[in-house]
Amino acid sequence: MSSPPHREAVPRYRFSDFTLSPRRRTLIRGELEQPLIPRYFDLLVFLIERRHEAVHRRDIFDRVWTDVVVSDSALSQAIRTIRRALGDDSREPRFIRTVSRHGYRFVFSDVIEEADDEAATVTGRVDGPAVAIEPSPADPFESLLQLVTRAAATADEEEAQRDAAEVLHALGTSEALRRLGSRPRSPVARALLRDTRWDVPSAGAVPILGEPSALATASALAALRLRRAARIAAARWASAAAGGALAGLVGGIGGGLLLVAAPGSPAPLASVAVLAFIGVCGGAAGGAGVGAGLAVSETTFRSRRNAALAVGGAAGGGLVGGMVELISRWSLEALVGLHIFVGGGLEGLAIGAAAGLAYAVTTSGIHDGLAAPRGAQRFKVAAVMALACGVAALMLAVSGRPLIGGTIHAIAHAAHGSQVEMTPFSRLIGEPDFGPLSRALIGTGEGALFGLGLALGLTRRPKKTRE
Repeated sequence: MSSPPHREAVPRYRFSDFTLSPRRRTLIRGELEQPLIPRYFDLLVFLIERRHEAVHRRDIFDRVWTDVVVSDSALSQAIRTIRRALGDDSREPRFIRTVSRHGYRFVFSDVIEEADDEAATVTGRVDGPAVAIEPSPADPFESLLQLVTRAAATADEEEAQRDAAEVLHALGTSEALRRLGSRPRSPVARALLRDTRWDVPSAGAVPILGEPSALATASALAALRLRRAARIAAARWASAAAGGALAGLVGGIGGGLLLVAAPGSPAPLASVAVLAFIGVCGGAAGGAGVGAGLAVSETTFRSRRNAALAVGGAAGGGLVGGMVELISRWSLEALVGLHIFVGGGLEGLAIGAAAGLAYAVTTSGIHDGLAAPRGAQRFKVAAVMALACGVAALMLAVSGRPLIGGTIHAIAHAAHGSQVEMTPFSRLIGEPDFGPLSRALIGTGEGALFGLGLALGLTRRPKKTRE
């Protein structure tokens, strides 16, 4: 008879009148549960586990936000919410102290660590505010509504407004929205309530469509989220552009070497450098366009994320592709007098949509940052995006819409004396000329390589240096 599997003991922690149970994922004060969203609960557990030292922000991000990239303001928001649940005060902290230019430390000295083998008694949940912003006893909503509808002049005032919005959710989301009504700056306040509802377990829905000033509210929400995540969105865009450029470089060098080595090919060795340069430019432009669309969509939309990413990728790719198409046509006509079909807009839209949809599906479930999977999961994302972009490129090639390789062949074929036609490559695979099979193989390879580079760039996790 086999013995039951050993389960590693997970302790619970008692401090002041709180009981924190990582196994049951509960924070109990007396006999009342203090609700926290999962990441904030994980952060509190981590700080208590490392209570004998000051924990650096980088270590917190690596442990708690392991699968996403978020801004520093997300950590500040989490600490404020935990302090409210604990009844703590940042000015005279009993539990969590800010360590300037470093991170945070759990400073309550009398923490009892014990076996978590008995269920704690819970008689209810505390959904109202514990501390921080104290609403007026006579009217708990009005003072908070005045705060969230006021124009914030500093970053500290913006954070105080977020704090007030969280308290409004705790008091009652529907009542807060009813009392907000259409008073001045109500779209900004509604956007703030919409954004902070993800940070309060008891928060209700904050609809936008069908409500007063829906367009103004949506614009305010987009501006709010982009402002808070501008730095990481810009880094994500740059990484996507670099990933696309690297993919173009590899594709250009590989394609150039194959072309030069093909039997009977007139292409000189210098063709490798030329094709590599064209690949880098095309890949970087495509990566920048699709990456920008995905970064903005992922930053702005926390609900309907999948649809937003597909639309964002398509819009970014289509916009950049359209610009490249126009510039290429004008340049060929003005400089060498060639009037040939050059694609770009539709191709960018199709591949961008495929990349966005694949990225959305493989990183679903993310709501509080920009996805940054690690290890095998990261390569799964890259593989699916490569497959999706390869299939999209194949469909384009079959319908007669060439990518970079096909366009280069068309230009070379139209320009007398060119040495970089793709016909020698076609003969390698048994086609007498640059036919459907050649276009399909080259297009699919380009698309798959672009999707791979784009995915690795998008999911690159930026290094956080110690201060």
